[in-house]
Amino acid sequence: MNWVETKIKGLWIIEPKVFPDARGYFVETYKKAEFDAKIGRTDFIQDNESESSFGVLRGLHYQEGDTAQAKLVRVVNGKVWDVAVDLRKNSPTFAQYVGVELSGENKRQFFIPRGFAHGFVVLSETAAFAYKVDNVYSPTTERTLNCMDPDLNIQWALDSSKWVLSEKDKNGKSLSEL
Repeated sequence: MNWVETKIKGLWIIEPKVFPDARGYFVETYKKAEFDAKIGRTDFIQDNESESSFGVLRGLHYQEGDTAQAKLVRVVNGKVWDVAVDLRKNSPTFAQYVGVELSGENKRQFFIPRGFAHGFVVLSETAAFAYKVDNVYSPTTERTLNCMDPDLNIQWALDSSKWVLSEKDKNGKSLSEL
């Protein structure tokens, strides 16, 4: 695997080796020993998957306190623009973000540690999005950060006129409100 640390410490883009042949391909998406050696011990406890249509924007979500989650995300099929925003209060990169294209073709993965808000917008007809988390979902501590907050100035890879948002995501709070 190729490990690329982004401009924000703790955020990693992981490019696995793909072994194609006449039958298709094989790719190793996670190996605990290698992951822990490169990024640090992370005990993933649950795998999740969602499917979304073109223009669906999910996020920016995070959980507070002891229920915060680290995530290892990837796209199985389709293409998304994936974004992580640093919400670690004492971080020199607080309120900065990294965006990366994840697709079934490029097989990239994105590691997002605890302390970040996360979201993505679907750029293909549909996208199957898979992620590992190191903590269970907690609806009482989940928060939604407004994906259009001008203080964040996120450059999404799709014009907002094409977005499809849930009510929760439409009503996300600004950084100053949170």
